[in-house]
Amino acid sequence: MLEYKVKFYRDSLNGKEPILEYIDKLDIKNKAKVLKYIDFLREHEGYLDEPYSKHITGKIRELRVDFARNRHRIFYFTFVGKKIILLHVFLKKTNKTPLSEIKKATENYKDVINNLNLYE
Repeated sequence: MLEYKVKFYRDSLNGKEPILEYIDKLDIKNKAKVLKYIDFLREHEGYLDEPYSKHITGKIRELRVDFARNRHRIFYFTFVGKKIILLHVFLKKTNKTPLSEIKKATENYKDVINNLNLYE
C-alpha cells in the first residue's frame, strides 16, 4: 500500500520553497513540533479533525500547530496520487485568519494546479 507523501509548495517563478524556508528559521522546539504535526497529517492521509485541522476554502485546509505562544498555520490540500501539498505558512497573531493569508494560499494553490509537473 502506498503511503501519502508530503510535498512543499515551490514557486513556479523563482523556485523558492517558502514553507521549508519558514520551518528552517524556527528554533529547534518549534521546528520539531511543526514537523511532527506534518508527519501526523501524512499518517492520517491528509485529514485531521479540529483542533488539529480546519477547512478554510474550497479544497484548502489549515494545519494548526500551537506551541507556547506561537500559533503556526500551514495551509494545505490533498491531491490525487496520495499527495499532501503544503501551500502557505504563517505565524497567526490574531483571532481571525487574515484574508491576505488565505489569498496567498489560494494563489499558491492555483500555481500548483498550473504547474503539476513540479510535484510528480
